[in-house]
Parts: sequence; C-alpha cells; structure tokens
Amino acid sequence: MSVPAQAIPSRMRGNAARRGRCPWDRLLLAMAGALLGLGLVMVTSASIGIADRHLGDPFYFFQRQLLFVVLGLGAGAFASRVPLLFWQRSAPSLLALAFLLLLLVLVPGVGHEVNGSTRWLPMGLFHFQVSELAKLLVLVYLADFLVRRNEELRASVQGFLIPVALLGALCTLLLLEPDFGAAVVLLTSAFGMMYLAGVRLWQFAALLSVSAAALAALAFFSPYRWARVVSFLNPWNDPYDSGFQLTQSLIAFGRGEWLGVGLGGSIQKLFYLPEAHTDFLFAVLAEELGLLGTVTVILLFTTLVWRAVLTGARAERAGSVFAGYLAYGIGFWIGLQAFVNIGVNMGVLPTKGLTLPLMSYGGSSMVVTCLSLGVLLRIGYETAEAEALAVGERGPAR
Repeated sequence: MSVPAQAIPSRMRGNAARRGRCPWDRLLLAMAGALLGLGLVMVTSASIGIADRHLGDPFYFFQRQLLFVVLGLGAGAFASRVPLLFWQRSAPSLLALAFLLLLLVLVPGVGHEVNGSTRWLPMGLFHFQVSELAKLLVLVYLADFLVRRNEELRASVQGFLIPVALLGALCTLLLLEPDFGAAVVLLTSAFGMMYLAGVRLWQFAALLSVSAAALAALAFFSPYRWARVVSFLNPWNDPYDSGFQLTQSLIAFGRGEWLGVGLGGSIQKLFYLPEAHTDFLFAVLAEELGLLGTVTVILLFTTLVWRAVLTGARAERAGSVFAGYLAYGIGFWIGLQAFVNIGVNMGVLPTKGLTLPLMSYGGSSMVVTCLSLGVLLRIGYETAEAEALAVGERGPAR
C-alpha cells in the first residue's frame, strides 16, 4: 500500500539520513549548481564591458548577481524544509496572493515601468517581477485543485472549465502588464499538468486550439508584437532596426563555431548585442564557448527537467498525487522557459522577454527559481521517506 508523504508521522521521518544516505536528490542539486556557477561566470563576462562603461565598476552586475544567488540559495534551503502539507493547505491563499500581486503591479504609482511594460514592484534592493512568483503560486493551487476535483475534472465540462477560467483571468492580468511570454509559459505548464491529471483528450485538444488561436490573434492585432514576428521571419530584411537584436545574436553564434572564441573574448557583447547579460546571455555563451558550451547547457537543463518529471512520477507512485502534479508543473515551467529563451537566442522563436533560468541576470527569476527547486527537493525527500516507510511495513525482501 502506498503512503502519502505528508501522512508520515514526524517521529518516523529522517530514516534516510540515519541510514547514512543523502536525503536530497544529488543529481538535481548537481545540475542546478552547475547552471548557477556557469551563469554567474557568463553574467560577469557578458556585463563587464557595459558595467565599466556606464557605471565605472566592471564587476557591478557580478556583485549583484552573486547577491541574488545567495538570496536564491537561502530561499531554496528554506523551501526544502517546508512540509508539502503546508503548500497544499495554503493553496487557495496562495492563489489569492497571486491575483493580488498581479493587480497591485497595475496600480498607477505602484508598479515600476520599464520600456513600456509595468511588471515590477519596487523592493529597495531590486525591482521584483511579480509574474515570476505568480507562476509558482498558480502551479501550487492547480496541483491542489487537480487532486481535490479530479473526478469532476475527468467527468464533467464544468470541472474542466473552472481551472480554465482561472487561468484565463490570470493571463489577462499578465497581458495587461504586458507580459506575453509569462502568459504563454504559465498556460503551457498548466495544460501539461491538466493533461497528466486525466483531462479528456477532446477537451484538451479544444483548449489547446482555442488558446493557440487567441495567442495568435493577440500577436496579429498588436502592432509591436506583429513587428517582432515579421522581424523574426526575416531579420536580415532590416538588420539595423527591427532585426538588429536577432541578427547580432546569430552573428555571435556564428563566431563561436565549435569551441568558441574563449571566455571573455566576445565582441558582440561589447558594442552590438543589446541585453547581453539578461535575455541574450545564451548568445554570448555560444560565442565564447562555442557549440560545446551550448550543448552542455542544453544537456544540463534537459537533465534537470528529467529529474523533475521523474520526481513527480515517484511521488505519484508513493501516493502523494499533489506532490507529483506540482513536480510536473515546476519541471514544465523551467523547461519551457529555458526552451523559449534558447529558441529566441537561436532565431527559431520570436523575441520574448524571458530570462534563462538560473543563468540570466536578475533577482526575481533567480530567487523564485531557486525557491521552486527547493520545493522540488522537498518533494523528492518526502517521497523517499514514504518509500522507505512502505518498505519497512512490508518487511525485508527475501
């Protein structure tokens, strides 16, 4: 009989640690640590020129990114100690918090505007991008909803429309900022969770088709979004204006060849490539570390997402369905955001303002991603304890 991880008595936890086995997913930790370390190096390399030229301190962005990494590690360590039962019981409150944050940032005088988008709340040390935290909070609520209303979700249209309506309201708030990329990532991650929860195939296909049509219509009828699509299809048609960023990114990839021009040797980051240490960090990495570096990063992200999905499958088998759905959602979210960022840098997707998780410069993304990985580690920990308890109940194998 499988035992939900949150149902394990506190006196029976810690079996793995007492047996001398590491209670945390070491491979997941290794992948996350490698991405954090490589990201810190690349942020330093990509920003050293612009920081020296505009701020007089070549290591300005490195110092801030190092602080963000420390804050993120603290948030991840905290989340890894919080029982999953807390997240599940707090799911409705967390959804309300997500709505509150997304509404608050739209209040005139409260939200901070950058380049025509109002996505940030001033937090003193840095401006916090509320959509990053909102994505995690929504995934927590959706995981709880899929457990509580699973039968209704599978059997009736009403049960299916409730989460769709909630996602529609949340994405509307995201598009008002506007944050088209965050809306796409949230929708796709949520759809993946709903599909794994057993939504009927025709409902899933209809939802996917309607959402794709709506997003395409938004892109078509929004002048600046449509300009991005046009420049994406043929960036060389206007290489000094609308296609400038993408053409410079492609030049960086071309210069990198097999092994790159060497760490710190990028030319594109110095004079040509805008947002080199944030949205287009991967292009600088491709120029300096070449094909070998890009493939390494893709393999690191692939392994991390694979561990997240595997953790979700183990949690489901152990009886903690909420933990399983949440692990799937976190894995989908990180994987999709990395896929979109890398695709934009390589010119296979239209430009979107999405960071590369654990690597791009920015405090909001770093702290929330580390927090999410801490939750993922907690899922693996409680699942391991549940499995150990189930083995103990069955007795030693002959």
